[in-house]
Order: sequence, then structure tokens, then C-alpha cells
Amino acid sequence: MISKLPRWVEFGAFILAFVAGYVNAVGLLGFEHQSVSHLSGTATLLGTELISSSAQNVLHLVAVLVSFFLGAGLSGFILHGSTLRLGRHYDTALYLECILLLSALVLLNDGAIAGHYLASAACGLQNALATTYSGAIVRTTHVTGIFTDLGIMFGAKLRGESFDKRKAILFLIIITGFVVGGVIGAVLFDHLVFNALIIPSAIVLVLGVGYRIYNVKRASKKVES
Repeated sequence: MISKLPRWVEFGAFILAFVAGYVNAVGLLGFEHQSVSHLSGTATLLGTELISSSAQNVLHLVAVLVSFFLGAGLSGFILHGSTLRLGRHYDTALYLECILLLSALVLLNDGAIAGHYLASAACGLQNALATTYSGAIVRTTHVTGIFTDLGIMFGAKLRGESFDKRKAILFLIIITGFVVGGVIGAVLFDHLVFNALIIPSAIVLVLGVGYRIYNVKRASKKVES
């Protein structure tokens, strides 16, 4: 049940949503106003570009979509499942996300378009980290589904059904993290340009190290008991 959701899951969801909102803000401001944390707009843009633009632009958009897909595929390969469960290699996935973001930073500062693809891959990897938990869909790189689920819950409540406050709180935490990340990302992009990606890179690195320490301590306690 979602009511048994441990507090560390809510904390992790907020931090990851913050990172995604931050990276997406940098993308919108620095990647020719192109989103990288989700693909709906990119897929639509691809459709319009197919009839009105050059093959180069089309290939670029396809590469962004494929990069996100490959990032999610990498996460699926590492974690062996979509349900959130302690003991899986989330730290490894977070370290890889850190490497992808730092590599994107270096490439973008050099004017290399490949930096866009690495940033998109990092978001795809993150979005696939934990897709479900106790029946709740946990997507941290976009909020369309979150708003949809909240709307469904609200409508069901008007019909007289029970309202899962804990699930609603989780969704609101993700939305808040994404928006706050967008604000901070926009502010720091004005000062640091693509070097602003250092911040989310450091955050996911610290989160990965923290998870590793937590998991090791948890395992040692089991051995002792």
C-alpha cells in the first residue's frame, strides 16, 4: 500500500524531480528551447519538422528521442525490473547519470551538439530508475502523468470514492521538486550557462553515494541480527 511508503522514497522523488526540472530548464534555455527531460514536445516537433525542415534537423530530433530511449534501456539493463526495491543497483545508475551530465557539460561548452544527446540519455536513465512503487507511478522527469493521476483521483473523490492522501502528497512533492528545479536551473543558467549542469551532476552523485552507504549499513544490520 502507498500508505506504507517510507519517507526516503518521498525525499528521493523530490530530489530526482528537482534534478530533472533543473536539467530541463537548462535545455529549454540553452538547447534552442528544446526539452530533454521528456519527449512529448520533441516527438511533436519531429512531426512538424518532417514536412517543413531540413534532414539535419530531423536527424537531430530523432537522435534526442533515441538517446532518451537508450538511457532508459541502460537503466533497465542495470536494475532488472521497474518496481522500486532496496538492494538494486540504483547507485550505479546514479553514478552513470552523473557521468552523462558531466560529459554533456564538457561537450556543450565545446559547442558539440552531442551534449544534447547525453543530457537526454541522462534523463531517460533517471526516469526509468523507479517507475512503480506500491501501485503509484513514480515518474521524476516530467509531470504530465502526475497531473493526470491527480485529476483522476480528484474526480473519483467527487464521485464519493476514497482519496489516497499519501499518494497525492507524493505526486505534489514530485511536482514541487520539478518546478523548483526549473526555477533554480534558469537562475543559474543565466550566471553559469552550461556549467550550471555541475549542480545536478553533484546532486545525483551524492544521492548515489548516500544510497550505497544506506544499503551497506542495512545489509550489515541484517547480518548482525
